Amino acid sequence: MIQQTRDALWAAREKELSNYSLSPIEMAVLFYIQIIERTTDRKTTATEIARWLFRKRNSISELLSRMEKKGLVKKIRDLDKKNSVRITLAEKGQQLYSQAMEGQIINKLLSSLSEEERRHLWPGLGRLRNNAIRELGISQKPPFPQFL
Repeated sequence: MIQQTRDALWAAREKELSNYSLSPIEMAVLFYIQIIERTTDRKTTATEIARWLFRKRNSISELLSRMEKKGLVKKIRDLDKKNSVRITLAEKGQQLYSQAMEGQIINKLLSSLSEEERRHLWPGLGRLRNNAIRELGISQKPPFPQFL
């Protein structure tokens, strides 16, 4: 049921994001870049993005290269660490992110739940996610504690 719900929500969001020529994974990358920069006051890395998307670093690196070609992100060499590259949003990425965040499909779908169901959903999902993270042996907390 969790997988089917995730897949259905993903497909609905994918349909909505197609209006902005974004995929859900690209939107997730833009989201994490935005959150990490806002909460840590620094630019992020492909490794950090991969960690929070539960993807392999090389697949995120390839995705970031495609996103850079589309003008969504910028890769900036870290002058302190020779082989490190920092990722930030390009102006186009920031604009599309802001526009896509105004999407209504998730809110529309959540409106099918009662107020009490919605109030319990977020903490329940947070506990499931946190327990899965612990099972994976990941000790780092998500970069957005306000959502816990």
